[in-house]
Amino acid sequence: MKIAGGVAVSLLALVALFQLALALGAPFGKAAWGGAHSGVLPTRLRLASAVTGVLVYPAIILIVLSSTRLIDADLVPGNSSAAMWILAVLFVVGTLANAVSRSPMERSWAPVSLAIAICCAVVATSG
Repeated sequence: MKIAGGVAVSLLALVALFQLALALGAPFGKAAWGGAHSGVLPTRLRLASAVTGVLVYPAIILIVLSSTRLIDADLVPGNSSAAMWILAVLFVVGTLANAVSRSPMERSWAPVSLAIAICCAVVATSG
């Protein structure tokens, strides 16, 4: 369980850093948000990347860390395996969305999302 949690956290941190790079103007628009924008993302998507990189992924990382007991905090009220199953399902949906993207660069995120989903499922079944 702890190995799966560690792998998930590492991959989630990678995605968060990628989103922060997009927010700061990195020219990787083809690899995100549907891949419709080459180069630097438009302002609205840069803001969305900022929120995702600063709030969403860090919150998910904290949920995974708490659920795997890699940190000593009870951040998930009730049953943490339910939260991990929800994350697993969301990342499977993300995998599918990335896999069917028109952008080959964005499709490269599908295996990352699938690996996170599998790790979340492993944590859910171990908890």
